[in-house]
Amino acid sequence: MISFLKRINWDLMGMITSVACAIHCAILPLILTSLPLFGINIINNSLFEWTMIGIAFVVGCYSLSHGYRRHHQNWKPLIVFTGGFMFLVLKQVFYSHEFLFLVPAVSLILFAHFLNFRYCGQFRTGNTHAH
Repeated sequence: MISFLKRINWDLMGMITSVACAIHCAILPLILTSLPLFGINIINNSLFEWTMIGIAFVVGCYSLSHGYRRHHQNWKPLIVFTGGFMFLVLKQVFYSHEFLFLVPAVSLILFAHFLNFRYCGQFRTGNTHAH
């Protein structure tokens, strides 16, 4: 099981989680407004929202800290992720302004994973000049 966890591309998982969150927040309410007819309510469901945020946080922290410790020792991805995550929490706290916080949150989190992925790739190829 541990060797399987080591082979997972955690940056890719972080990007997928961020995109899933963006789709949930932006598109799902438009497309799946009929879910309450079936007794399913994931739109505006606080437990579901905080669960998605928790998953994004765990995956992001693991991915970025692993990349930092093992590959590139560059703080940029961690700082960008922290900024994005702050916007993500603000989106939940100030719900009436959700879309003002959603775009920068998802953009920064995706960019943090992209930076981490790029820096890890540079480490693997021996090109570490982009720090």
